[in-house]
Amino acid sequence: MTHSPHSLNALRKIGRRLLAATLIWIPTLGFSAEESLRPFNAMDVFDLEWVSDPQVSPDGNRVVYVRRSNDIMSDRTRSHLWRIDTDGNNHRPLLSNNDNAYSPRWSPDGNRLAFISSSTGSSQIHVRWMDNGDVAVVTHLQSSPLNLSWSPDGRWLAFTLSVKAPTEPMVKPRSKPKGATWADKPITVSTTRYQYDGRGIVAPSYRHVFVVPAEGGSARQLTTGNFNHSGALSWSSDSQQIFFSAYRQDDWELVSGEADIYAVDIASKTLTQITREPGAERNPQVSPNGRMLTFTHQVRRPLAFTPDKIAVSKLDGSDLQIISGDLDGDASGLIWSKDSQSIFYLYDERGERKIGKASLKGELRKVVSGLGGTTIGRPYLSGGFHVASNTIAFTRGRSDRPADLAIMKKGKTRVITSLNEDVLPFRQLGKVQELVYTSSHDAQEIQGWYITPPNFDPNKKYPLILEIHGGPHLAYGPNFSAELQMMAAQGYVVFYDNHRGSLSYGEDFALLLQYKYSSKEDFADHMSGIDALIKKGFIDDRNLFIAGGSAGGIAAAYAIGLTDRFNAAVAAKPVINWVSKTLTADSMVGQIYHQFPGPPWEHLDHYWKRSPLSLIGNVTTPTMLLTGENDRRTPMSETEQFYQALRLKGVDSVMIRMPGASHGIASRPSRLVSKVDHILAWFERYKKADDAAEKGAKDD
Repeated sequence: MTHSPHSLNALRKIGRRLLAATLIWIPTLGFSAEESLRPFNAMDVFDLEWVSDPQVSPDGNRVVYVRRSNDIMSDRTRSHLWRIDTDGNNHRPLLSNNDNAYSPRWSPDGNRLAFISSSTGSSQIHVRWMDNGDVAVVTHLQSSPLNLSWSPDGRWLAFTLSVKAPTEPMVKPRSKPKGATWADKPITVSTTRYQYDGRGIVAPSYRHVFVVPAEGGSARQLTTGNFNHSGALSWSSDSQQIFFSAYRQDDWELVSGEADIYAVDIASKTLTQITREPGAERNPQVSPNGRMLTFTHQVRRPLAFTPDKIAVSKLDGSDLQIISGDLDGDASGLIWSKDSQSIFYLYDERGERKIGKASLKGELRKVVSGLGGTTIGRPYLSGGFHVASNTIAFTRGRSDRPADLAIMKKGKTRVITSLNEDVLPFRQLGKVQELVYTSSHDAQEIQGWYITPPNFDPNKKYPLILEIHGGPHLAYGPNFSAELQMMAAQGYVVFYDNHRGSLSYGEDFALLLQYKYSSKEDFADHMSGIDALIKKGFIDDRNLFIAGGSAGGIAAAYAIGLTDRFNAAVAAKPVINWVSKTLTADSMVGQIYHQFPGPPWEHLDHYWKRSPLSLIGNVTTPTMLLTGENDRRTPMSETEQFYQALRLKGVDSVMIRMPGASHGIASRPSRLVSKVDHILAWFERYKKADDAAEKGAKDD
């Protein structure tokens, strides 16, 4: 008898419930519940579940959300649709099959639900009738649709789709003899943006706006040209126009940070440009009364961080106003209130994601905090929300749990799911605690957190791992992290901080790393945090380790060129040489414009100073390099340069190449596990023994 992955997961959950019952009984035999628990380990990653993309029904009484989990048999993260009443009742799966489904979107009357599913073998748009559960496949597309949006009259579904552009071969192919085996044909590249991480080298294609009848039929392309039309789609109240964002200029491949709002008429395909502001206007949303637009606006400037502001205008783009001027940071996820008088939005503040509300007069207030838990690997700020009929649904994160579904009604918040209570109450997790300190560089305040191991004893001394986030213009927070919990479970105190350049502390703080990525300044932020922890008395200062991925990998590689305090280092998917990186990676155009004073041939000294390779002469720290072989954001050639330099210097080093992986190494759960396993194995190799144990061994 065989079982589907879904049924195997169900059997495992039954087993965990039996274990839970046993653990409840054990204390009666004289054991404590805590003693019966075991630490979180790598295989627990396959038992985690989390909420994403909640969608409230138009009447505000039901929520459909994407329930995500890691399938141990297919080594994939799976997505299923579940529904639940906002009072927490009637929690059940929406579909009976095991195929991935995502992007649920309610019809305006709440009687149907559109979503994307691979149940037919490829990603297609489906519609489910909510009264009887009937499901129709409404598209037969050659590539995956995105950005689903219902027309207000319920007759149409809009979406974006990538369409290949026609190309002419440079040479006429030669005829080969019948039965002959020749080499594959050459690949001709003639575009500037020819590669994308996760996709590799791609044939020219452009994302366009389409519509399809909501009851099924032929999809019709509304936009044309060699331009990308992307982001949120929003309909006019009469269901005759669709608003979207694009940069439709011939130089679009060489320009970063430009986009305008357009509208296309679904009958005539007539295109109207709505905004013409310098910079980028994106993600338009038409107000419920049909009279106004809101969208994000970002000024174009050659800086590494520029915040997205909330803009409001009339439908034709006139009377444009910025209403979030007092917000020191990004606003995203814009949703109109039912009365068209205010706008809900997401923002980050001091390592925490929140929902805010902006009035049309520019008055800002916090609505709810504590969003998170949708990135389970590392503790990045994450999470989303949706609003309908004065009901807010959002992903609620905690330091000891991935995202559950929370509801806010009439000012009261309630968490209505508990997806991991069959697993995590029966694991000993490391405790996440805040650490606020000042940097030795300039007394700048830095916020960080540290995770203590299970059964932590403050009178003992523990080895420490510094783990540095990517970006660098991103942020960590006190969120659940499978990777860092795995490290803590092996007896390490794990420290992470939001060093200068991190988001959620305002624009000025984010720009402290302008043209200084990496530098002695962010290095000082990290080392000052380590020293602050050492002063607490429970860190073994003979056993310090450093790790990080992407921008964190750069920082780790740079740090070991400035200090020999670390026993060992792991630089995951790092940049080692900024000259070669910017001219080989998929992020070439934007990175050169925003993060450097000019191209490398004009500022060679600056690029070299920022490169960890410039400090290779100082490096003595044993170093592991860990990168996906298909990485096009920080290409494998960067890792190879550093590895070969380390070998030439005689520094203990190893290169771990992840087959099939792009920049997002942890996109498959087994890779997440393998990544942490390799990091811990490397650190264990260079951990110094406890003084008492070492003395005992010598005496023996």
